[in-house]
Amino acid sequence: MTLPSWTDTKLGTMKRAALWLVTVVGEDNVFTKEDVKDAFPGVSQADRRVRDLRDHGWQIDTNREDASLGQHEQRFVKQGAPVWEPGKAAKSGASITQTQRRDVLARDGHLCRSCGIAPGETYAGSYESAQLDIARRAVKQPVGGETVELVAECNRCRVGGRGQAADLNAILGRVGRLGALERSLLLSWVEQDKREFSAAEELWAAYRTLPAESRAKFREALA
Repeated sequence: MTLPSWTDTKLGTMKRAALWLVTVVGEDNVFTKEDVKDAFPGVSQADRRVRDLRDHGWQIDTNREDASLGQHEQRFVKQGAPVWEPGKAAKSGASITQTQRRDVLARDGHLCRSCGIAPGETYAGSYESAQLDIARRAVKQPVGGETVELVAECNRCRVGGRGQAADLNAILGRVGRLGALERSLLLSWVEQDKREFSAAEELWAAYRTLPAESRAKFREALA
């Protein structure tokens, strides 16, 4: 099927931008805001129309999702709905407003809900600082199939967890198998949204990260 020309000014800017990404940039390639300006000279908010494509299932990463990108670079990762076709420009999901963003960050304690890091903190073993954004998380519900909910997540976890779904039904099933003491302990952690680890638990976590030879030495020292 022959695609319309991205230079056809009869098309809207978003449709032209989509065709430009497909036919000129190409999937998995990098472009900049200057590239967009050069492609659409005199067109106001052309870069915003490119961002709008994310609401139609297009994956366009910035340095928040892909740490290898520069501040002004974006990567066209995957095509979404062919918005240039009649009836294909309906949004797959509404944009997240600034009010929603603030509410979700406050509700989630301004922490990444996947790894617990706070914005500005440095990832262990690196000089990279965490940035928080809002991710859409698919959640399998006990009744009603799958829903999409908003959650605070750092740039690393957003990339690593893309496409994964949380299974609330399975988690609730495991809760039902807990004894009264375990259930009470879990409830106290949930109410505080925090868990304090004992020295033994912290050492266990550190032990699990060691290579085999070092784990053997740890066991000998412990015995």
